[in-house]
Amino acid sequence: MTLAGMMACNDDKFSDIIPMPSPIEDNNGGEGEGGDVAASSRDEQYRPQVHFTPAANWINDPNGMVFADGVWHLYYQYNPMGNDWGNMSWGHATSTDLFHWQEQPVAMTPNQYGDIFSGSAIQDKDNVAGFGAGAILAFYTASGEHQQQCLAYSTDGGLTYTQFEGNPIIPNTDMPDFRDPKVFYHQESGKYIMALAKGFDFSIDFWGSDNLKTWKKLSEFRIDNNRCNIGQWECPDLIKLPYKDGEKYVLIVSTNPGGPVGGSGTMYFVGDFDGTKFTAQPLDYPLWLDGGADNYAGVTWSNAYEGRSIYIGWMNNWNYAGAVPCNPWRSAMTLPRELQLTELNGAPVVTSKVVDEIESIAGELTAATDGVCAGGDAYEMIVKLDPSENQTFTIGNEMGECVTVNVNPAAGKVILGRNSASGNVGFHGLFSIPSMSALYDTKADELELHIYTDDSSVEILSSDGLVAITSLVFPTVPYDRISGVEDVTFYPLKSVW
Repeated sequence: MTLAGMMACNDDKFSDIIPMPSPIEDNNGGEGEGGDVAASSRDEQYRPQVHFTPAANWINDPNGMVFADGVWHLYYQYNPMGNDWGNMSWGHATSTDLFHWQEQPVAMTPNQYGDIFSGSAIQDKDNVAGFGAGAILAFYTASGEHQQQCLAYSTDGGLTYTQFEGNPIIPNTDMPDFRDPKVFYHQESGKYIMALAKGFDFSIDFWGSDNLKTWKKLSEFRIDNNRCNIGQWECPDLIKLPYKDGEKYVLIVSTNPGGPVGGSGTMYFVGDFDGTKFTAQPLDYPLWLDGGADNYAGVTWSNAYEGRSIYIGWMNNWNYAGAVPCNPWRSAMTLPRELQLTELNGAPVVTSKVVDEIESIAGELTAATDGVCAGGDAYEMIVKLDPSENQTFTIGNEMGECVTVNVNPAAGKVILGRNSASGNVGFHGLFSIPSMSALYDTKADELELHIYTDDSSVEILSSDGLVAITSLVFPTVPYDRISGVEDVTFYPLKSVW
């Protein structure tokens, strides 16, 4: 799609913004001559067609996600200068439907305090901080000699940011890992709360503020569980979700290494927050937000309408993130998902479903003919299964490249296997993973799996949201067929580019 066509899908407010020029890499992996990042055709091999990717260069954690004045803002860790990690800045994209994204100029680049690491953003509708009613406030970690928390503000709808003259708002000179501020307003206590991760200290700090500029430490959360305390804790998020006749708080923490299948992973804790302290309910931790290898550093949008908790993650794994064969970009985000709480086997569990806005890019529901889906590069495949029967099927392409899915009622798990049969795995020795799994409800009448395939990914989510398995794949041609099951329908998904 042309740049003009891309802009037509988005809010008119941003239609005259041209993405920042940036060096891009040539096909041999070296830096090319540079130029407008919008020059990418978006049809390179492995380029996702329904997931957000920048036109060029490296990305990782989603940052500063805020819904403001009808626009979804997605900031993200970005290297404006190349296709490897470095020069950490906040890239920026906007959308009005969570699928058609328009790349904006880079929002923040390294300053006197260091690189611009991960963080969050809110809209200050009541001018609490004094930068103007409706200003967007970005809280981020400046990573220089030390990791310190800083504040920047935007009065032009999130396009450009001014650094607060009182930075750093939370200084630090002794902790090696002290980062990724997630800020939200706690209605009951009438103050703003910031969650901060402390890496290999395996803990989360909570800080409070009345004015968003001066902060006081309130408490610290840690857990006596070695299975949770393997990798460094990062990218926290504390959200409140309805549960039964009340509500529960969910603390999301990314950890690396020590994920569910090695490398990166995102765990969560369920409990209560009283405005000062988070207390986890005694459950069998770690609980994983996603049982796959490739959903990390995700957080939720602030100010989402109707109280929705909408999440997006970085679709990669630090085990091999720098080696995945993508050029001139590297890495994508997961599909946006809505998080809720339900009960499984007597305990609260977080569910994940792709947001309803995906209907904006879905074609007509069609029955697969002999397991073959037709209509493009990306699909939502719907498979209905008997949850009491052990079953195995494959998702693949005409070349015979595929991943294997096993439904195992004895273990109560859906299991995805990714090995050399899936396509290109030779770029890194840790990419082949024989078993990624998620629990499902074996007592249900039916197991309905929604399988989202794109040029370089497979995401398996169940209709009740219990199953979530995200996996990168690098097949010669996209996956467009299922073998081993009969009841298969699909929606072709239109390219968002």
